[in-house]
Amino acid sequence: MMRKHTRLIAWVAALLVIVGFCQLGRWQLQRMHEKQALLDQQVPARVQALRLAEALAAPLRLRWVEDRGRYLPGTVLLDNQTRAGRAGFKLYQPFLSEDGARVLVDLGWQPMPPDRVLPRLHVPQGPARIAGLLAPPPASGIALGPALATTPQAGVWLANRLPPDEVARALGLPPRGLPERVLRLDPALPGGYARDLDLLPNTLPPSRHLGYAVQWFALALTVLVVALVLEFRLRRRPAAGSRR
Repeated sequence: MMRKHTRLIAWVAALLVIVGFCQLGRWQLQRMHEKQALLDQQVPARVQALRLAEALAAPLRLRWVEDRGRYLPGTVLLDNQTRAGRAGFKLYQPFLSEDGARVLVDLGWQPMPPDRVLPRLHVPQGPARIAGLLAPPPASGIALGPALATTPQAGVWLANRLPPDEVARALGLPPRGLPERVLRLDPALPGGYARDLDLLPNTLPPSRHLGYAVQWFALALTVLVVALVLEFRLRRRPAAGSRR
């Protein structure tokens, strides 16, 4: 009786581990499909340029935006952004279109000095023409602590993530004054800092998610095979002992 009870507990534990590994594999596959779908939108998005207000009112997907307006005061630096293996931050400046639509514009990447003393920043001000990809903001990790912190430079905020309502409040914009998307400024435009239209910076490409999914499913299969082998051996022992 004790042996059967122990085997039952072992099988329950094995099944729980198998289900857990399979769930992790499914999550990796889901992330792969989400990121691949995002990448597949990039080329069609450039076929038709929209004004900022039109792009924000359209269904949620990548949109190419060309518009005129003016940059608003206030700069947000998104920390922990890497480029070519170097740590740095991305600069974001609020923009108001002639139609009254607002968005955070990604001005590009700047390296963070080893002493983490921010350099003097040169950001655009006043009337401007923008063009770029309206896309989700960079992915953030686990939300720990406040999203934004002040810096010694007036009107400059250091952020570890970009919740639109908190950013709008820090920049003195109206409530819900920013969308949950940012404008990836066209690298061909003059000014700004080092930038590109890479949709998956600081994160895994779809192929890596597929690789991790295969690993999780392989671990689940390994646990199942080990459990079956052990069960087979335990079942053979009484039969072998009865023949003596």
